Amino acid sequence: MQRVLVTGAGGYIGTTLCPMLLEHGFAVRAVDRYFFGEELLPFDGEIDLIKEDSRRLEPEFFEDVDFVIDLVAISNDPSGELFPQATWEINHQSRVRTATLAKQYGVKRYVFPSSCSIYGFQDPGVVCRETDPINPLTTYAQANRKAEEGVLPLADDDFTVVVLRQSTVFGYSPRMRFDLAINGMTFGAFKTGTLPLLRDGTQHRPMVHVRDTAAQIFMLQYPDVSRINGEIFNVGAAENNYQLKPLAELIADVLPCEVKIEWYGEPDHRSYQVNFDKIESLGYRATRNARDGATEIYELLRDGKLDQQPKTITLQWYKQLSQWHDIIKATEMYDGILEID
Repeated sequence: MQRVLVTGAGGYIGTTLCPMLLEHGFAVRAVDRYFFGEELLPFDGEIDLIKEDSRRLEPEFFEDVDFVIDLVAISNDPSGELFPQATWEINHQSRVRTATLAKQYGVKRYVFPSSCSIYGFQDPGVVCRETDPINPLTTYAQANRKAEEGVLPLADDDFTVVVLRQSTVFGYSPRMRFDLAINGMTFGAFKTGTLPLLRDGTQHRPMVHVRDTAAQIFMLQYPDVSRINGEIFNVGAAENNYQLKPLAELIADVLPCEVKIEWYGEPDHRSYQVNFDKIESLGYRATRNARDGATEIYELLRDGKLDQQPKTITLQWYKQLSQWHDIIKATEMYDGILEID
């Protein structure tokens, strides 16, 4: 059985990806800080769960590992701006270090899930291919760019490196996020009848369902290494290149409730469309669109199987953890609060 080491395994994509890896017959070594809870991977010994920071990975973690999927990240722009040093350390430096260790200890393939956000702002009508100029506007996007530049040169005949620039993700995951466009729009429409839309709605975004990010598994299994090694692939589908105002109208139309659109925030200057011909030429296809994602989430909300909590808003949860940490440090004495050693 081939073993995959997954960093960031307890996150939005990781808690969906790890069960899918098991379904495909892989053994899984899941590494994470588990800020959102270890119980999101409840596999009773099926997964080798390691609680560790990606900046502190040890060589023994790579023993008997065939593949690495380096998901770990401070995973959105607001969090990246609030925690810029950690974002550079985790999203850039730790990934390059992980790839270097993976190569040193005999891993066969290393997959780096990057982000289409590195395209930043593009002129109207430009549909970005992997070879087109990039324009990373945020700390999150800039750290992804530097990580790409750090891991790709490690590729050689014995070590396959693949970079996947993923579209903005949507859909249900055990580590649910309502701070993503389609997910947040759907929750607002369900909860209040008001769909929140970031001004000014003219910006374009490519989207991909969280289960379609299994392009990572596709790359582990792809037989012709010469076509993927040292390459960058956009992940998504042409039909899921959405302009945000029409996307909001589409979601409002598909949901079985009265919905009005409510604008919020300052205009977002990130706008880009993306071409997916390269990955589709290998046989990969995304299978779900915004209608599917909105319907899926709405039904889970309606049936009481899903709701918004502090953990489902990434920045809010990071802020809470930081506040609690400060409070505990200020009150702790002799390794305790009321009970001490």
